[in-house]
Amino acid sequence: MAVQTTAPGAQVGGAAQVASAESFGAKAWRELRRFPVIPTFVLIVLLVIPAVFADLLAPHDHLLGNLDRVLEPPAWVPDRETEQVIVQRARDKNAEVSLNNARRNIDSGAGTLIDANGNGQPDIGETMVRVEPGGSWEYPFGTDKQGRDVLSRLMHGARISLAVSCLAILVGGFLGTGLGMLAAFRGGLTDAILMRIVDIKLAFPSILLALTLVVAIGSGFSTVVIVIALLLWARYARVVRGEALTIKERDFIDRARVAGASNLRIMLRHIFPNVFNTVIVLATLEVGHVIILEATLSFLGAGIPRPQPAWGLMAADGREVITSSWWIFLFPCLAIVLTVLSMNLLGDWLRDRLDPRLRNV
Repeated sequence: MAVQTTAPGAQVGGAAQVASAESFGAKAWRELRRFPVIPTFVLIVLLVIPAVFADLLAPHDHLLGNLDRVLEPPAWVPDRETEQVIVQRARDKNAEVSLNNARRNIDSGAGTLIDANGNGQPDIGETMVRVEPGGSWEYPFGTDKQGRDVLSRLMHGARISLAVSCLAILVGGFLGTGLGMLAAFRGGLTDAILMRIVDIKLAFPSILLALTLVVAIGSGFSTVVIVIALLLWARYARVVRGEALTIKERDFIDRARVAGASNLRIMLRHIFPNVFNTVIVLATLEVGHVIILEATLSFLGAGIPRPQPAWGLMAADGREVITSSWWIFLFPCLAIVLTVLSMNLLGDWLRDRLDPRLRNV
């Protein structure tokens, strides 16, 4: 009778593999629970997909309007009846205008007359019931004052917000990271001058400085990108300088000097890779800041020019009719809030994930 035996080393190795697999599974589950699923989903659905596929997904042209469908409410808003009392005004001319308006409403089918006199005509003191039509699924989010589809304009506005954010962060991050590493590596007078410029820049209110630059340069897409990039570089310079000052004192930097590496090589091959995670986290957190800046400039009329559908510009167009046509103002503001909030939550998770000091907290 044969007896099957197992070597002790094999048992130990199998147990170690099981323990390793369990620890990997537990670690993966822990990371998955911490991952901001909802903010990421909101960003993809609300910003990335509409920005990339706006031309394919938009149901209507975002610049052309339909004057027959002006200020149409969203699709889920039903028809609404309102009563309008035809009253005698101070002047006969105004009373005649009121009667003519009532007749036109009745002729067009927008209102029905509660005829107290029985003559079939609107008279002074009688009441007319006006039917305000609801929305339709042809324009799911309604239309604006020019009859343009709000949903289509929101999609193309996401493209503008994403393009401005990416370009401004790329330019401002490149400039600020380079100057921050230069100030930390050179030190002395160079560091003092660059940091005093950063202090002066951070002392000015961002919106006031942006408005000043826009007035001096002129409004437009490229102007908004340049202005926001000039507002962002100081943040990168200060943060990167602080990280680079710590890295510069480590032993591998001294060994690179002894090996004959040039200053440029040390900054690009040894310092920059060690501050790259910090730059990525800062860039992620700055996306929300850039979107708010661009929306604020557009809202004030100093950003993306009309008729382009920037979210801030759409909110500015809707503030004049916010009491009657609330959807024109609400939807772009809601898009800004959800995008900025989701981006901040994603940036917080990315910071915790890339920073070894916070990874196991």
